[in-house]
Amino acid sequence: MTLLKRVLYWQAALWALSGVALFTVPGWLVERVLDQPPVGDDVWLRAMGGMAVVLSLVMVLVAHHVDEVWWWAWAFVILEASTAALFAVNALVSLPAGAAAWPWWLIAVANVLVGAIELVGLAKIGLERSPV
Repeated sequence: MTLLKRVLYWQAALWALSGVALFTVPGWLVERVLDQPPVGDDVWLRAMGGMAVVLSLVMVLVAHHVDEVWWWAWAFVILEASTAALFAVNALVSLPAGAAAWPWWLIAVANVLVGAIELVGLAKIGLERSPV
């Protein structure tokens, strides 16, 4: 349980930090840091930032009660896998002209790593709870 709890806290911190950044300085983050063309209306990025912060709160909630609701972590594994796939596909086939690919690959790899560590934590719990 310890590994899963730790990864959930770290995952929550990453989602919260990215969410706060998207909510407060979306244009600067996307255009300057990630070297992407302007999105247009920042309201979508701000909304996504707010959702990321709320998601991080759910991760903390699951981490606090991981002994009882460890299986909820599967939702976060699916989140990480789908996000990684989405960003990798974006980097491969749908970048706008002049957009850097490195941020999408970096985020995809980070999501794969977090999801993989979560899977290890879930596997350890499965072995601990196995009736063998």
